[in-house]
Amino acid sequence: MQIPAPAPHVVEVLADFPAYASWNREVKQVEVLSTEGDGWPDRVRFELDTGMIKDTYVLDYDWHIAHDGTGSLSWEMVEARTLRDLVGSYTITSSPSGTLVTYRLTLRPKVPMLGALRRKVEQMVVTSSLTSLRERVLQVHPATPEGETP
Repeated sequence: MQIPAPAPHVVEVLADFPAYASWNREVKQVEVLSTEGDGWPDRVRFELDTGMIKDTYVLDYDWHIAHDGTGSLSWEMVEARTLRDLVGSYTITSSPSGTLVTYRLTLRPKVPMLGALRRKVEQMVVTSSLTSLRERVLQVHPATPEGETP
């Protein structure tokens, strides 16, 4: 998804885990459990409700963000009740019209689920999360009349 804002603004919103429940409708509650020495959240507990999947899980994050805000943020699940696996990443790239954010996600519940249905849930989460991320970035960093964020 293209977000009309500089990469550091996108990273700022992604790193503000306590605010997730206010802008991502699938996320009901978030708690940062630990941070790395550089200040990035390292381990985070989420309460999720997509309608089809409801769980409380802990993700371990790996940050590879450059000073200009580009790079990647990846995660893998270390604990959950109903999910067997949850792995994902954001790749953040500067573009002429702002920032391109690519979101990859793989989730597997412990209960059997048809592959097509699982992919549909993954796509729903990705699309909803990217749309909500874009809206949140523009809410936190409103565009100026020229279309650029301050």
